[in-house]
Amino acid sequence: MAAPKTYFEQTSSSNREIMSSIQVNDPEKNACHVEPTLVINEFDYSQRAQWLRAAVLGANDGLVSVASLMMGIGAVKQDIKTMLLAGFAGLVAGACSMAIGEFVSVYTQRDVELAQKKRDHQNRISQRGGHNMNEEEEVIEREALPSPVQAAVASALAFSVGAVVPLLGAAFISNHKVRLAVVVVVASMALVVFGVGGAVLGRTPVVKSTARVLVGGWMAMAITFGFIKLIGSGGLKM
Repeated sequence: MAAPKTYFEQTSSSNREIMSSIQVNDPEKNACHVEPTLVINEFDYSQRAQWLRAAVLGANDGLVSVASLMMGIGAVKQDIKTMLLAGFAGLVAGACSMAIGEFVSVYTQRDVELAQKKRDHQNRISQRGGHNMNEEEEVIEREALPSPVQAAVASALAFSVGAVVPLLGAAFISNHKVRLAVVVVVASMALVVFGVGGAVLGRTPVVKSTARVLVGGWMAMAITFGFIKLIGSGGLKM
């Protein structure tokens, strides 16, 4: 037969029960343990889509465009100076084109979003009974809009980074055939890096994304080389 509990044992047991119920029913303590897990698990990787698309596509376009241009010129000209000048011209023209195109595109998107915010603003004024929005709210809404200048600069820089790769690869090779091979090898390695980097940052399948980027670059270089070679062998003097 168990001995009866003393007064201190009964008091200690009741206190533990009370503290246990407080810990279970305390919403603030429970929320502290749950919130970090929810924030980590519910992170939306689609938020990276806009800047990731501009950076990866810009660098990939610069690499493929300039490498294909140099391969096309190399198909009919063996002079290294002509090949490098064509590649550098492609870098400058492509960077300007990317910057202007991105500026116009983002500015159009900004105008559309501003028009939509004005309509929403008018609806909120009518719902509030004529009370206007304060200046702080207007500043926050304008800061949330995309910046056309930042997008243009980022696209131009990304294109230039990709375009420099084949230029540096071919700059110090005097032999014509070796130079063409180096351009293909260097461009392929850079395409793999861009494909893997974009897949890792975007949490997409690495092998599939890398293969798509690599095969696309090969096709562009091969088509440009073959087409210009065909034109050059057809009697067109260059």
